[in-house]
Amino acid sequence: MNYRTLGATGFKVSALAYGGSSLGSAFRDIDESEGIRSVHVALDNGINLIDTAPYYGATKAETVLGKALRGIRRDRYILATKVARYGPDIKDFDFSSARVLRSIDESLARIGVDYIDFIQVHDMEFGNLDQIIHETIPALRKAQANGKIRFVGISCLPVKLLKKVMDQVAVDQIQSYCHYCLNDTALSDLLPYLQQKGVGIFNSAPLAMRLLSNEGPPDWHPAPAQLRAKCAEAAAFCRKHGTDLGKLALQFSMANPAMHTHIVGTASPARVLQNIADAEAALDPALLAEVQRILAPVHNLTWSSGRLENN
Repeated sequence: MNYRTLGATGFKVSALAYGGSSLGSAFRDIDESEGIRSVHVALDNGINLIDTAPYYGATKAETVLGKALRGIRRDRYILATKVARYGPDIKDFDFSSARVLRSIDESLARIGVDYIDFIQVHDMEFGNLDQIIHETIPALRKAQANGKIRFVGISCLPVKLLKKVMDQVAVDQIQSYCHYCLNDTALSDLLPYLQQKGVGIFNSAPLAMRLLSNEGPPDWHPAPAQLRAKCAEAAAFCRKHGTDLGKLALQFSMANPAMHTHIVGTASPARVLQNIADAEAALDPALLAEVQRILAPVHNLTWSSGRLENN
């Protein structure tokens, strides 16, 4: 496993990270024991970052993760979770100081740990930025001072929102999803800014939430039809040449050392091992060039998320 220094935090983080959304049955109903085994397989094979959230499976992901981590030394893993989003609708967001501090305590209890390494403001685009800057993040710094968390981060879909917030308040880490992958590299434009500030980078969903896979995205995926069609065409091209689009997508994203870690969600032990093998296999430059050609008409095509003013 390749390890990279996570910004100014000093952490040596595995380039491939374990995404906990699948423990909450985000992509399919899971067998709890299988999910627990997938965490153990990840840790035993060098993955040391686990990212989750209360939102995933309405706390199911954190609960199952807590069972998986029982008896495992705390220094074997770096733990990241989130605050402020607790359900699918606008009414399920709460960025207030009181709620995010309570959320941290709830996550600590569910997972069964004394501290969390990274707490992230979840899906900021659904909130009021003034509140996030002047209330939410200061509350997280209070929790940091009290020893409940080690670092403060932010996450959202619109890349420009990350800079807008960091221009006004310091954070230690960001999580961006679906913006550094085969079909969309918008996050790369922010790299010099992030490097200047020493911010750690979690690149989530390098398979674009399964857009870049042979099985295709789940029904709830928000990608526009044109993007779905081109990704399906790229998947068919890879199958024709005896390979998997998801493998190529993971290799492409992980080839950039400036992206510190890449979060892939799966509750399958076999898939964890396959992801590790795919990440370590040699990238085929000719195949990559052809797939990039197919995806060129939809490069950086995305979708809106959250409040209109935040997009």
